Amino acid sequence: MVLGVVQVGVWAHAQHRVQAVASQTLASARALNGSTALAYQRAEQAQEQLGGAMLQRVEVDVTREPEQARVLVRAQAVSVVPGATLPVSMRVSGPIEHLAP
Repeated sequence: MVLGVVQVGVWAHAQHRVQAVASQTLASARALNGSTALAYQRAEQAQEQLGGAMLQRVEVDVTREPEQARVLVRAQAVSVVPGATLPVSMRVSGPIEHLAP
């Protein structure tokens, strides 16, 4: 029972970390001079800084179109309960920054 409660806490914490990685990646993709390559670099940095051992099997997908950027981050939370696999994910999107005349 106690391990189950701890596992839920670990899952919630991992979900927050995935959200932070997604937000930072999106900010890089939306930037005026941003690109998908820069967004993927930022995603790697954010994973190292925020993910640590909490996130496993992290996958990041970045799409940047002329008006919109989208980021999907998928991972698995570390398992405290043997055999438990708990997926975490976050999908975020936002408009690309443009200079207004």
